[in-house]
Amino acid sequence: MPDKNIDLKLNKRERYKARLRPYDYFAEFESLDFENLGEGDRFYLQDFGIFTAAFLEDEFTMRLRVPAGRLSSEQFSYIAEVVAEYDLTIIITARAGLQLHDLEADNVLEIWKKLNSHGLTTWQSFGDNIRNIVTNVYDGLGRYNEIETYPIIMQMQEYIVKNPRYVGMLPRRVSIGVSGNRASVTSFFANDLYFALAKKDGVFGFNVYMGGKNTQIAQDGDIFLLKDEVFDFFKAFVEAFYLHGSRFTRSKTRLFYLIEDIGIDTLKGYIEQEYGKKFSSGGELQLEKVAFSQNELLKDGTYSYCYETDFARLDADEMKSIAEFVSENNLQIRLGIDQNIYLFGLKERSVPFASPKQSSTIITCAGSLCPYSFWSIKNETRYIPLDKISEHGITIGFSGCAKGCGRHYHTDIGLIGLKTNNFGDTDGGARVFIGAVHTAGLSVGRMLFSMVPLVHLHKTLSLIIKIYELSGYNNFEEFSDSVLNRFSEEFLALWFLANLSSSKEIKLEIDGDGFEYEKGLLEKHFKDVDFIESFDDGFMKSVSALSKKLWTVEGKDPTYKPKINRVNFR
Repeated sequence: MPDKNIDLKLNKRERYKARLRPYDYFAEFESLDFENLGEGDRFYLQDFGIFTAAFLEDEFTMRLRVPAGRLSSEQFSYIAEVVAEYDLTIIITARAGLQLHDLEADNVLEIWKKLNSHGLTTWQSFGDNIRNIVTNVYDGLGRYNEIETYPIIMQMQEYIVKNPRYVGMLPRRVSIGVSGNRASVTSFFANDLYFALAKKDGVFGFNVYMGGKNTQIAQDGDIFLLKDEVFDFFKAFVEAFYLHGSRFTRSKTRLFYLIEDIGIDTLKGYIEQEYGKKFSSGGELQLEKVAFSQNELLKDGTYSYCYETDFARLDADEMKSIAEFVSENNLQIRLGIDQNIYLFGLKERSVPFASPKQSSTIITCAGSLCPYSFWSIKNETRYIPLDKISEHGITIGFSGCAKGCGRHYHTDIGLIGLKTNNFGDTDGGARVFIGAVHTAGLSVGRMLFSMVPLVHLHKTLSLIIKIYELSGYNNFEEFSDSVLNRFSEEFLALWFLANLSSSKEIKLEIDGDGFEYEKGLLEKHFKDVDFIESFDDGFMKSVSALSKKLWTVEGKDPTYKPKINRVNFR
């Protein structure tokens, strides 16, 4: 019989919370039978960093929260020992945490105990919680840093991580970014709450942005905070979301939907009520586009080194070697939200090892390690032109499914892995997005193609990059803002298809706008292309017909190359 005191309109997770708080469930933790978990167990375990899907009951994932991406060499080495001892797979997450895969029912509790030691924690790394709080990897050390945010982040973590009121009790997860840098390696505007460097009356502080997610840009809250005011705002925000966030339809419980429902001014009123004083209006955002090199000169005259991972994947020997080098040379080690490892304090630019892959500007989801992913860019890198991506510093966001964990809407080129039979018998393909103006959070990417079969993806992306090269712009984001976003999505899709069909590489011209101008460009440059359909009803019929003509898959994969072994670390 259902508990009559529980509102049945609440979503299923909220009904579990109403019966038993996750913090109180923790008392039962060590007595659990991990081979026979119920639905409620799987729900509660997420609050302590353990994930298992109902359809994969014997496979477990564990996530470590790493505030600001900072770890000591001893901690990094210890995690590597655990990975080696239990033969686990480990990746860096897009929130600068660490995620372990291949845990089993008979060792998950033992591993959990080991990882929640040495100053490490898995608490609130999944579930309806404040997730790992992130910042710019150059925080406090980089030439573009104005305010070091690590002390603020640690205040935030200590306040919430084992607080009975909030452990697993928020309406939905909350992602938070805080950066005191004028230039960031990657965008923070996908966060639910983002404190961005700003300046007002000659003083550096933070502007507040709210409501971002993997598919949306956070909105400007028109609030300016001094450094010492951020923590109090954070506490007020958490309590306001706890009290006023929706707990009904699960798909509508993110902060974005609360703002959509009540408006950002009403939300600000709720936060202000908890904050206890009036907010100051926003300052001037301090963000600029910078291309970071593998070795950056730091404020103190030393250097950093970006170790580009194998698309977020690590192995135990690699981790131990990095930790040993860091310890021997008295360096700092940090994880970036770009899923790379950064070493700080080098006396010289050189290091005695090379990165295993060209991945510095590519953010990926867990890929084949996640039960929801359709395919994994980690295993299929031959489908993307890595050399050109690296040469131009083009940011790529890859998500293995529509959940968007690779932040594909917030990068220069975004990809979602898909399965489809639209183009014949194919192993899969990718939805392609372009046009995001992400540095200052002005716009997300737009869908260019709903599906490109894998065997045609390399050629398609290479053409997009070639037309960018012809534009003469300094970076792809400028090209998006100044060129791509001046045209309709349908026109851009047909423009790239027409180039592919005719083996041309024609620069996009901007001498006008609107449908007639776009139509004129196609007719001028592609008289030899059979568009099959007229343009009387727009371009979509021709996009559909031409893409099927070009991409129906036959024969062997034309991009296949033998796999190359990874470079030894030392």
